[in-house]
Amino acid sequence: MTTTHVDYQLSQLDQLEAESIHIFREVAAEFEKPVLMFSGGKDSIVMLRLAEKAFFPAKLPFPLLQVDTGLDFDEVLATRDSWVKRLGARIHIASVEDAIANGIVIDDGKTSRNRHQIGTLLNAIEENGFTAAFGGGRRDEEKARAKERVYSHRDEFGQWDPKMQRPELWSLYNGRIHAGEHMRIFPLSNWTELDIWHYIDREKIEIPSIYFAHEREVILRDGMWLSLSDAVQPKGNESVETKMVRFRTVGDKSQTGCVESTASTTAEIIDEIAIARVTERGATRGDDRFSEAAMEDRKKEGYF
Repeated sequence: MTTTHVDYQLSQLDQLEAESIHIFREVAAEFEKPVLMFSGGKDSIVMLRLAEKAFFPAKLPFPLLQVDTGLDFDEVLATRDSWVKRLGARIHIASVEDAIANGIVIDDGKTSRNRHQIGTLLNAIEENGFTAAFGGGRRDEEKARAKERVYSHRDEFGQWDPKMQRPELWSLYNGRIHAGEHMRIFPLSNWTELDIWHYIDREKIEIPSIYFAHEREVILRDGMWLSLSDAVQPKGNESVETKMVRFRTVGDKSQTGCVESTASTTAEIIDEIAIARVTERGATRGDDRFSEAAMEDRKKEGYF
């Protein structure tokens, strides 16, 4: 009699999904007051979908937190609200406008709203007593994020020291913190942009329409197409053009560029990204272009 051994193997997406769900459950069990950072962008939406799966059929055991710059795209905010309503989730909105008005951050008229998110975020974490904050950062996005662990320790000032990262051998995570400290948790650390889009395609996940090709009035500035808006107006010899574009990442209107594209479905976007040689942040985020260490400097101050 011949015995047949069935070799069960998970696909790459299934392995990534299982790892992320494990991280969510570990954090929920280990930390007193976690929160999930939710911007309404593709990565935070995938992260929220994984959290939904991790605790289904129960509701999420932690609230959501968005740092609102006041310059977010309307399509992104609409998708954020749709997800919050569908899941019946609790959400805290930390407004940069309010933080400036209350003297929590100082607006010198030169610093971008994106950078003002740092003080606004740290204040929200301290005020609410959050001990762990889930973020959608991935190691393939940027050099500084490639240094991150899944559990990223932040000191009592909310700052990150890349030299003080804890080892995570065999996927064992050290979540011990002292009073005033917190952890940033990155369940998508091992995912790539292509993995994200394959998962969105497989799960039929609702994302903002601006990730797909559409006509938009844009301005070419510093090699990037910026969307015409109240925050972005022509300067000098700049002119307004109408282009078929889409966004690879979303953030502050004044700092986030779009790319020329005709990809109008997830399958077409997957084909487009498969041959891309520049990450979405490197291609379309002006706040990462100030210097080679721009992201690392902000992370040390408390940014995600």
